[in-house]
Amino acid sequence: MSVTLRSFAKINLGLAIGLARPDGYHALATVYQTIALHDLVTVTARRAATTRVTLISNDERVPTDARNTAWKMVERTLAVLDVAAEVAIHIEKRLPVQGGLGAGSANAAAALLGLERELGVSLSADDRMRVAAEVGSDVPLFLVGGAVLGLGRGEVVSPLADVPSMHCVVAVPEVGVSTPAAFREWDARHSALTPAASADRLKRLSRSVSAAWGQPHSSGVSRAAPSERISEVDLDPQGDLAETPLLALVRTGIANDFEEVVFAQYPSLADIVRVLRASSQPEDTAIYAALSGSGSALFGLYASAGAADRAAGRLRDRGVVALRTETLPREQYWRTMWVEM
Repeated sequence: MSVTLRSFAKINLGLAIGLARPDGYHALATVYQTIALHDLVTVTARRAATTRVTLISNDERVPTDARNTAWKMVERTLAVLDVAAEVAIHIEKRLPVQGGLGAGSANAAAALLGLERELGVSLSADDRMRVAAEVGSDVPLFLVGGAVLGLGRGEVVSPLADVPSMHCVVAVPEVGVSTPAAFREWDARHSALTPAASADRLKRLSRSVSAAWGQPHSSGVSRAAPSERISEVDLDPQGDLAETPLLALVRTGIANDFEEVVFAQYPSLADIVRVLRASSQPEDTAIYAALSGSGSALFGLYASAGAADRAAGRLRDRGVVALRTETLPREQYWRTMWVEM
């Protein structure tokens, strides 16, 4: 037997970078949001005298050895469970590799869930999060789904109240961005940053999240079907969107700190985000558009399907790959994860 899971991607709704920590990681604050774009991860496992892991993929850029996050997750999970097993993992790659969408981390979370189901055993909730954080900073968010606050190096996650699904366009440029190099450049530009100023940068985003999710809102998942999107009916005559936590967060002026260094190094990415954000028609303007993680993928959120379609069209006219999708609230994330075979 085997199980197949949709390994969903994420975007970052704002990302604040602090100083490097003694362990070499940077302190971060961000709001993750899962989206419907996904890879497919198939896991086959059976108990055995000794553990053996194999991994294959349709994309030759995917590591097929112990460097792969899914492989690491399986090995560490079996060690914690004190179980030996033969495990085969197949990753059907549909997401960009190293694109800032968390694809590798999502693969690891999917491999964990598939392994548990195949063997009929589960880690405790605490062990799940601990092992996930050991494998990668973005992995824990995929064990939550929906809108998620990420602190620490991104691995300390807290679920946020969900908002209705929104129309989304993801731009996939040809250029690649090195996350370590982006951090090094950010450090060089902010060499005078003090610990107090660093902490304040992170607290500003956290305060924005608290304010956005702490106030009453006119709409939300609690009063809407999981598949409901924010659409033209949510626009008032002045063109303002009825408040949801996400929209309230956007109004605080959130940004991705990586854009400062990545856009300077790759001006073409700055051009793409301008195309995502702006339109000659006000109703087609993005609610929010930004780099995801350290890139190179970028995204825009839109009030209507038509606005998203036209944004995707503007990008394709410029030769940029543009993927139409939607944000994925938590309930929908878990409900649609398992592929019926």
